[in-house]
Amino acid sequence: MCIFAVRVFLGILLLARYQCFECPFGCECFAVTRSVKCVSKDLLTVPQSIPGYARTVIITGNNIHQIAPDSFSEMENITNIILSNNRITQLASHSFSALVNLRFLDLSGNQVALIHPESLSIPGSPLQELNLSRSLYNFTALTDLATVLRWGGLKGLLRLDLSGNHLALLPPGMFSHLPNLQQLFLNNNSMVAVYSGTLSGMNHLEVLDLTQNAFMTFRADALQELEKLGNSRILLGDNPYTCSCEIRHFVSWLNESRAQLDVNALRCASPRELTNTQLRGLSVQAIGCAVPVQEEVADLTLQTSYVFLGLVLGFVGMVFLFVLYLNRKGMKKWINEMRDACRDVLEGYHYRYEIDSDPRLGHISAGNGGSRAQGLLRLDLSQHLPHDTCIVQVSTDTRVKQVTTSPPVTL
Repeated sequence: MCIFAVRVFLGILLLARYQCFECPFGCECFAVTRSVKCVSKDLLTVPQSIPGYARTVIITGNNIHQIAPDSFSEMENITNIILSNNRITQLASHSFSALVNLRFLDLSGNQVALIHPESLSIPGSPLQELNLSRSLYNFTALTDLATVLRWGGLKGLLRLDLSGNHLALLPPGMFSHLPNLQQLFLNNNSMVAVYSGTLSGMNHLEVLDLTQNAFMTFRADALQELEKLGNSRILLGDNPYTCSCEIRHFVSWLNESRAQLDVNALRCASPRELTNTQLRGLSVQAIGCAVPVQEEVADLTLQTSYVFLGLVLGFVGMVFLFVLYLNRKGMKKWINEMRDACRDVLEGYHYRYEIDSDPRLGHISAGNGGSRAQGLLRLDLSQHLPHDTCIVQVSTDTRVKQVTTSPPVTL
């Protein structure tokens, strides 16, 4: 038994010596847990010479402002990296590309202002969990992050934490290239609305956390986005909901949605008389959507006026039709007279048209001492009278005389 204890003690001493020779300066290495810790050592860069047995690297509380492309070279065995609270401001191109087995990356508590579109590009997309809570410095960083999520090759990502970044607006389609995402944390931000297309493409999402934001209600397009998530667990509590008439659609959705909601945490923040009242089951009368009695009376009076006006117009129409029926004979006579008068006028126009279009009167001019009607009369008479009839024209009028020629008398 004593020999065994001595061997264990010597083994511990040898292991400690082994750690001292291979562990980076200012860090602590643990071969048993396969981890390396560099906590609050005022490091300016990521320490090199990480032991090959290490699987987890914890570097926190330092002054590392940039993650360079060669910061994690020759560390392909590492699966977990924690870089929280290091005052990191920039993620360079291919900062983690050497970590082909990386599963978990924690960048929380930093001041990232510049993110290269390929900073998180890792061959094979092994990254499954990404923690960026309290790490985005400004809106430009959010824009860069949206580009990284779209084109950074993070198809294997399962969990994304963006809490505590003062986010007020998310670009549409920001998560559309994360088809396997299961958990999305957007809590403790400043979001006031969810716009159309914000949550598109996440067909496997299981948990969406929107608690502790600035939502006062959810509009129709936001409810459609939430409805796309199906049976996912959606956390909407601890928001300053205003229980006015504008929230009635949200209340109806809460009563009908099939999603798993934290309904006990959904309570009114205003007005004062409804403070801390649960949203689910809230009536339209309680939130001020009921129509006042005066408006109902006014509306009823207006409807009555319209009905009365319709009855009066209908009665006048019936009287008019009855008068026409009583005077039907006179109306018929008047119609016939109008028809005959119109017919006479049309016949006169037709007769004049025939006279004007007769080619036989084309050679007779009005200036040769006779009108067109006189020429027509002479022409007709010359065609119907016998051959021994003469036509004599007098200056005042035209007379037709028939002269009969008799045979000569023999003396």
